[in-house]
Amino acid sequence: MLDPGVNARLTSASEEFRELEARLADAGTIADPDQLRTVSQRYRELEPTVRAYAAYEARLGDLDAARELIEGADADGRLLAQSEIDDALTDIARLENELRELLLPNDPHAGRAVIIEIRGAEGGEEANLFARDLHDMYVAFATRHRWKVETLSHDPSDLGGINHITFVVRGGDAWQRLKFEGGPHRVQRVPVTESQGRVHTSSATVAVLPEADEVDVTIDDRDLVVDVYRASGAGGQHVNTTDSAVRVTHVPTGVVVTMQDERSQLQNRTRAMQVLRARLYELAERERDAEMSAERRSQVGGGGRSEKIRTYNYKDNRVTDHRIGFTVYRLADVLAGDLDLVVDALLQDERTRQLADIES
Repeated sequence: MLDPGVNARLTSASEEFRELEARLADAGTIADPDQLRTVSQRYRELEPTVRAYAAYEARLGDLDAARELIEGADADGRLLAQSEIDDALTDIARLENELRELLLPNDPHAGRAVIIEIRGAEGGEEANLFARDLHDMYVAFATRHRWKVETLSHDPSDLGGINHITFVVRGGDAWQRLKFEGGPHRVQRVPVTESQGRVHTSSATVAVLPEADEVDVTIDDRDLVVDVYRASGAGGQHVNTTDSAVRVTHVPTGVVVTMQDERSQLQNRTRAMQVLRARLYELAERERDAEMSAERRSQVGGGGRSEKIRTYNYKDNRVTDHRIGFTVYRLADVLAGDLDLVVDALLQDERTRQLADIES
């Protein structure tokens, strides 16, 4: 049977649902479009849970009735009553699982595109090479799920690694399956720059942000300082000949975004604003929710080895996610894009914790 805490939540949801039902029939609500939209949205959110809870209570009643009947019934009656008891118990178990799932909190970012930023951190050029490996892993992972990837900014390192890259991943469940990737990633291997075959430990940082729309974040142009300058590095003939690179500074928060990959100021500014909105959206979330703030701050940290969320060990063919103590000995597969091996374990851990919370 359902935990008392779960029953209390379901009872509260049913009471709220009845109140919303009454408000939807009220002339004052109908006459106010904003209020009608808000009440209707909440009504739709609660409806599946309340309907399932009503079915659950009905089957509990059926179970009690069948158990009473079986007491004084003859042989045939007991068979019928036992059949009803068995059916009711099956339905009750199914509905209990359904109700627990319905009570799990909705992810506010579900369905959003994902902005990912990767930087080489500790370990010099080896860290930049590892940052490239992580980027290749995420692109392969996206390909497996048929998500679309768009590079916003790319700063290559001297030996073919990545100093910094920013890209967008678009797909229905992209956020759900990439949201755990934020934080320092550690690699243990013999670098290509190592002449004596010694294993080195290096790291790269990954930041994961939900893409924000203009309606999510209001940015006053008067709060922006926009600088333009000549692009440097790869990019074609326009490099060092036109002022196409853009640096946008949001003065109230101090957030700075630079873009130089596109040929025009307009394109670079558009991409810079896209990333700025995502960063400001995340910043607003931190301020609204202290717990989320702590979690977000821990994503990137300083890139130090002690803060790592995951280790990729070449010698042992091992990937370990330190947050949940999960290890898989299929390093090559993970780096080739089979990241579901790790993500599924993280999703299961999240679901287990959420179920424990609703039953507490």
